[in-house]
Amino acid sequence: MSLEISAAARSALADWLAATRALKAASENTLKAYQTDVLDFIAFLTAHHAEPQGLKPLSRVSTLDMRSWLAHLRGQELSPRSMARKLSAVKSFYRWLAEKEGFEPTAVLSARAPKFQKKLPRPLSEDAAKAMLDVVEMQGRENWHGARDMAVVTLLYGCGLRISEALGLTGADLPLDEVLRIVGKGGKERLVPLLPAARVAVDAYVQLCPFEPEPDKALFRGARGGALNPRHVQKVTEKARMQLGLPATATPHAMRHSFATHLLSAGGDLRAIQELLGHASLSTTQAYTSVDEVHLMKVYEAAHPKARG
Repeated sequence: MSLEISAAARSALADWLAATRALKAASENTLKAYQTDVLDFIAFLTAHHAEPQGLKPLSRVSTLDMRSWLAHLRGQELSPRSMARKLSAVKSFYRWLAEKEGFEPTAVLSARAPKFQKKLPRPLSEDAAKAMLDVVEMQGRENWHGARDMAVVTLLYGCGLRISEALGLTGADLPLDEVLRIVGKGGKERLVPLLPAARVAVDAYVQLCPFEPEPDKALFRGARGGALNPRHVQKVTEKARMQLGLPATATPHAMRHSFATHLLSAGGDLRAIQELLGHASLSTTQAYTSVDEVHLMKVYEAAHPKARG
């Protein structure tokens, strides 16, 4: 069905993806998902109207077309989360296309995705998080494997890094200082304090690693010297949580979640945690750390001039 998509539509999609790559610094995986979602949408319209969808037909998409497409997705038994992702990609494409071609994209932008409950990883207790670190270190076939895995997971829990951010470190980041400069989602930079325990763990790995660190290569290496695969970190934590009898929610991402939650429970400031995590908005941090209303009101009363009287 995708073979029937017009050359003009394909060209517009390629231009949008290029613009998204340049302006939003989207990852290749994200761009690939965007491409698939928008191509599927255009292919649906092609079949729905029984004609190739060039730029003019795309500009005439109606509310009925959008309802038919969403019904089509439901018929494929897609989850509400997947449907929302596809609709988001299509809306982003249409915002760009409408500005470029000069038409009103109301029918597309007003379409509503089915509601779904966001599933957030549950935090580990402090004891469980520490136990996870200990077990991860003992799993490696060689000493440097264990030191490497311990260092990566310590960065997730001790600094709140994403897996991609930890594995994105290179030899150029050595020697480690008291602060890490992290490039997160959307190419946004943030400074993250490096705890002594994290520095010690990384230094121990570097000393044992048989591959010399190089400025233009990944700091964390696989068995053959290439960049460590994120899937390895997932497997290591999966094995550790099974040994410890922890639930399936004890994932690498849950270590980052635990970092934020434990900071919050210790009296950490929401704004500071937001900056450490690299969240664009405070609302994301509130949801991410499962903040209760009582704590939010305390923060509000302490910070808002009118609340202080």
